[in-house]
Amino acid sequence: MLIRNPRALRGPYPDALRAVMSIEKARQSRAWLMHWSGIGKWPTPLWFLPDMASKLGVAALAVKDESARSPLGSFKALGAPIALLRLILRRWPDRGYTAESLFNGRHENDLAEYVVVSATDGNHGRALAAAARSIGCRCVIVLHKKVSLERERLIAALGARIVRIEGNYDDSVAHAAKLARDNDWQVVSDTSYEGYEAVPRDVMQGYAVIADELVEQAAAAGSDQPPFTHLFLQGGVGGLAAGVASYLHERYGRDRPTMIVVEPAEADCLYQTAANGKLTNATGATDSIMAGLACGEASPLAWRFLDGEIDAFALVQDDKVPPAMQRLAKGSPRDIPILAGESGVAGLVALMDIADRPEHRAAIGLDGGSRVAVINTEGDTAPDLYRSLTGRDGAEVLQAQGTWRPS
Repeated sequence: MLIRNPRALRGPYPDALRAVMSIEKARQSRAWLMHWSGIGKWPTPLWFLPDMASKLGVAALAVKDESARSPLGSFKALGAPIALLRLILRRWPDRGYTAESLFNGRHENDLAEYVVVSATDGNHGRALAAAARSIGCRCVIVLHKKVSLERERLIAALGARIVRIEGNYDDSVAHAAKLARDNDWQVVSDTSYEGYEAVPRDVMQGYAVIADELVEQAAAAGSDQPPFTHLFLQGGVGGLAAGVASYLHERYGRDRPTMIVVEPAEADCLYQTAANGKLTNATGATDSIMAGLACGEASPLAWRFLDGEIDAFALVQDDKVPPAMQRLAKGSPRDIPILAGESGVAGLVALMDIADRPEHRAAIGLDGGSRVAVINTEGDTAPDLYRSLTGRDGAEVLQAQGTWRPS
């Protein structure tokens, strides 16, 4: 399913939005994150897949590969750590803390009793736990009943205390907020709610690093134009899409790429919000193989950006996910193998669906001259599940990637 957004803007980036998120802050976040050992020091790869582009009837298809961002295996390594850092710097502005000193654990004695808490479907909580361990503060992660034991073990291995609840992701967000109120802890969430926007803003600003790298990689190829005509962005609560879209809107103005947000059909809160012109909960059961996108309520702060910056909203079915994962893992004579998890392939699945439907192609202006980018937001962040869906180990895919040569 696909709907156009009649409120999408093609003009200059509004000053009111720039006051919240900006290229300047994105670049500052990127520089600060370079002091954290949990993240790579170089931009993540931008893989071009000419065989798949030809099959889909577009001029070029590129995959921004966030599976290579850090040992955590997902783009979430950009959000929670920078938000935690900025939270501490705001709390104690006169202690002389810096990004370098905090990420290197030099103030762990000062922060040993400082507690942060968050809900997660997996990757955000894992990134927060890793950052808290580096900085030296304590971390509590709230998991709802649908989060797998495999993901729980990976978070706990980073030193976080796990709290299990009944219900879904949105229930876990509410429970994390209650724990924070009752215990004087600090919430580090990637979704906003009434009275809580500063930290989700910082999380989204961290995600804008992806856009900063995309623009940099295009410039290295000798172009000052938007590197792509179309960009597919995973939905969830909207944080990733808002962080990336805001950067590209500010950078390119009316010439920004056409941007499409993608969600599971069972977790369609952004799609429904776009259709109704106001914040609307998901109509499905918020139970999807794409666990990182299984959210029932949009972030109000993220929606302030998405409402005018996203040109279309698409829904994808779970049964399309494993074949896309398998296709990326296998590669082809001209397409390098890519390690992509369940949520990581959502944008590609939507592109494949749209490419097969002339009316949907026309709706977003997709044609033989289109240069399309998707973001692989995660690798095998649940290794057992990845193996069951693809028949391959993540290590096997990476080995094939390392030895691949185009033919």
